[in-house]
Amino acid sequence: MSRVAATPSAIEDAAARIAAGGLVAFPTETVYGLGADATNPRAVARLFEAKARPVFDPIIVHVASVEQARTLWTSCPPAAEALMRAFWPGPLSLVLPKTPQVPDLVTAGLPMVAVRMPDHPVAARLIALSGRPVAAPSANRFGGVSPTTAEAVDEELGEAVDCILDAGPTRVGIESTVVAFEGGRPVLLRPGGVPLEALTSIVGEVDIGARRAGPSASPGMLERHYAPRTPLYLLAPTDARAGHAPAGQPLAAQRIGVLSLTPQGLPCPVAAAEVLSVSGDLVEAAAGLFQALRRLDQRALDAILAAPVPLQGLGRAIMDRLQRASQGHAWFSGGQLYAAPRP
Repeated sequence: MSRVAATPSAIEDAAARIAAGGLVAFPTETVYGLGADATNPRAVARLFEAKARPVFDPIIVHVASVEQARTLWTSCPPAAEALMRAFWPGPLSLVLPKTPQVPDLVTAGLPMVAVRMPDHPVAARLIALSGRPVAAPSANRFGGVSPTTAEAVDEELGEAVDCILDAGPTRVGIESTVVAFEGGRPVLLRPGGVPLEALTSIVGEVDIGARRAGPSASPGMLERHYAPRTPLYLLAPTDARAGHAPAGQPLAAQRIGVLSLTPQGLPCPVAAAEVLSVSGDLVEAAAGLFQALRRLDQRALDAILAAPVPLQGLGRAIMDRLQRASQGHAWFSGGQLYAAPRP
């Protein structure tokens, strides 16, 4: 494994590795992805092994052009065409019926495949030079905090990767929005880098997908995901504790870390704090979310308390990641910290 600057020659070498069945970590505008030839089942199986990813969790396929995407789908409704025109290249994945070119391993046996065109020059060049659609989940161990730097990829995967292309921190910082279609009507499966408000400005009303049993229709939909090793709890108002089930219990935590959008005071000593945006800018907050979680995770804390952010714009995606990363809710009462596990 080698971590190299994403120079033209390094990208060419990495593209050849993908074409030959190798694994390459590369930057996108969202997070760093771990790429393999999406049409090569053996390469995709190696990707699952490197990430310790369960085979029931499908993978998004990345393409260099709309024309390449059309080779992976059997049909594309007008709403999907409109979203492609508006947001591709960009952090939007579209789930549509797959062609036989896409192995079942990529889609967890489902007849649909999620595809997107990344908005990053390194990713675009890598995919184009490889001549393959590239299956690329986040370049980290399954269920953990997604990497937004090449250093984080190196820490997570090490020798399991053939090559890591380093182009600095990613711009958006959270994964793509995932949209499927039912009867041609768009359904939001996962909030991400394209806010819900932006989707509705193009296609009108967008349904919110419900969780269902069996394989997920989209990556990142498991109840527990994006989680640091340190237990993380969503900070709830004290008067909201009655709504938690089961009843809260005192949380013994000597070293507490806080993650918040803007500076957040707590009625207890804080060992570490991460502020995502002093001005409350949700775009800045999203870009720094995973790196902030990683820094807190390295501070030998007993617990991380994450303060909620507004459910608007990229705030929906931030809260989706925090909710899936959390073990439950926590609150203060009478100077004591209480916690309740997720129901």
